[in-house]
Amino acid sequence: MLSVIVEAQNEGERLPGVLAVLTSAAVEGLVREATIAGGGPEELLQVLREETGAELAQDLAEAIGAARSDLLLIMGADFRPRLGWIEALALHLREGGREAIVTGEGGGFLRRAPGAVLIGRAKAAGLVHPDLHRLRRALSGGARRIG
Repeated sequence: MLSVIVEAQNEGERLPGVLAVLTSAAVEGLVREATIAGGGPEELLQVLREETGAELAQDLAEAIGAARSDLLLIMGADFRPRLGWIEALALHLREGGREAIVTGEGGGFLRRAPGAVLIGRAKAAGLVHPDLHRLRRALSGGARRIG
């Protein structure tokens, strides 16, 4: 099971959508816990915490340190997964897969689609000032793409 961390940054209005997407993954038994990292409108965060059970962290480093699973799925609040992503992720994990990039919808010319990073907690914790860009780079070019 995964610990999921949503890096909120200034995307508070998008948090309900990404947390709703995670509900299906939790039902499938893939998600152990969810944490919102990096803030947002305080009232919204408290409502989401009450309604979804998501934990709150000041930043990504704090969320990584508090994660209970050895494998983390870290995404931005702008992540919109592709159809069938849960099945693809479950298959990847069943086959013993570890680190990967989960590609999402969107993007365009010269703009990468928002994605998520599947990474080991130890590797993520070893980064100074982690963010999604650094986490993606930490996986290097050999990471499997899911989505």
